[in-house]
Amino acid sequence: MSRSIIAGVVLVITLLVTISCVPPPRVTGNEEAAGRPSEESTVNALFAPPSPETIPGDLRGEQIRLGYKMIVDTQEYGKRYVGNALNCTNCHLDAGLNPNSASFVGISILYPQYRERAGRQMTLADRINECFERSMNGKPLPPDSVKLTGIVAYIEWLSQNMPPGSAVPWRGIPRLSSTHQPDPLNGKKVYEKKCLFCHGSDGQGTLAAPPLWGPGSYNIGAGMARISVAAAFIKANMPRGWGWTVTDDEAVDAAAYINTQPRPDFPDKIHDWPKGGKPADAPY
Repeated sequence: MSRSIIAGVVLVITLLVTISCVPPPRVTGNEEAAGRPSEESTVNALFAPPSPETIPGDLRGEQIRLGYKMIVDTQEYGKRYVGNALNCTNCHLDAGLNPNSASFVGISILYPQYRERAGRQMTLADRINECFERSMNGKPLPPDSVKLTGIVAYIEWLSQNMPPGSAVPWRGIPRLSSTHQPDPLNGKKVYEKKCLFCHGSDGQGTLAAPPLWGPGSYNIGAGMARISVAAAFIKANMPRGWGWTVTDDEAVDAAAYINTQPRPDFPDKIHDWPKGGKPADAPY
């Protein structure tokens, strides 16, 4: 094969890879960070998490490793602060390394940021504790907790390759553009056909997948309790390993069915969106 032909093939492959890496719009909870750089001032960033070999062999490395354990086995390492049967990696798939499921890569550079739901500036540690109170239906870790410090260290380590001032285009979950009216009855059919095998006929989970409703699942204050967020997550990631195989309407209907099932309350919900801006699909 001539050099010109080889060069052409390499160019085509490079272009295809580049195009395939352009992310779709993301679901990020409709909350914009105060003081974030404008689109004109941001620089492009590649999804390039660091290699595990780069974890240092010092105290910082121990913090990073503990943070990883807290994410993948929250039930064991964070059990004092968890009130359900979930692990952080059930939503932040692959320990936060999956760009289609609220990846942690690059996220630390976005904090502190203004969160509309809280109505104030929040640090990364604040945001982690929000997840423990809502998605984990538990309680916040103390500010001086080595486990909280570990999670922050892990996310900062995953974000170390981000150039200063760069955007994080994979932030959140790829957004659906569907205007389909949610149909829980059809969602039940979708669930029985495509979700039941892993999550169980009663939605209480199996050895393969976590519970989707009931006391072992996220409470109504979690972002996943919103149909739009759950539908985007389902579309991009479910069935596990077969993301993008359900239609937009199927994802919306499945999310509607799942989120109309009983789940824990979140008593502090009365303090959410104190300055307005509550999403239309908030469940309270």
